[in-house]
Amino acid sequence: MLEEKEFIERLLHPKTQNEAFRKLLFDYQKPLYSHIRNIVLNHDDADDVLQNTFVKVFQHLKNFKGESKLFSWMYRIATNEALTFLNQKAKKSGISSVELQNKAIDNLKSDSYFDGDEIQLKLQQAIATLPEKQQLVFKMKYFEELKYEQISDILGTSVGGLKASYHHAVKKIEAFVTKN
Repeated sequence: MLEEKEFIERLLHPKTQNEAFRKLLFDYQKPLYSHIRNIVLNHDDADDVLQNTFVKVFQHLKNFKGESKLFSWMYRIATNEALTFLNQKAKKSGISSVELQNKAIDNLKSDSYFDGDEIQLKLQQAIATLPEKQQLVFKMKYFEELKYEQISDILGTSVGGLKASYHHAVKKIEAFVTKN
């Protein structure tokens, strides 16, 4: 595997750009899709946000300073794109983002791409009750199995703060599942 700095140079060089971007798509398409899908919950929406994410990555790659890993930078873009998408969708529908999320959870039952059972649906309902940041931290840690250091790079939050957010999220989810 190419060193990251060398890979970024290939992404930026006109002669190697297309091949390098194909590799970037190949390497990151599935994990970024999963990340986005965990946020937006809908397959078609996740595809749209993924496409927007890669367009933004391509457009802004020249501005990437290398202060974080390429992985973290792309995940930050994907996270922001997913959250922006949800906020815009809620606004267009004239409902709150919480109502939109509850609607998306209800739609999971009929989603052919969702292979979860009643327990998974209950977990999604519990997650929907959490504040946005706790939702993100929980999903990234629980579903994507990212390390706190990676989540810290993506969200720009301290590891200690993330651990506290995750702990609070788990407690709230346990209480929700027990009560419902």
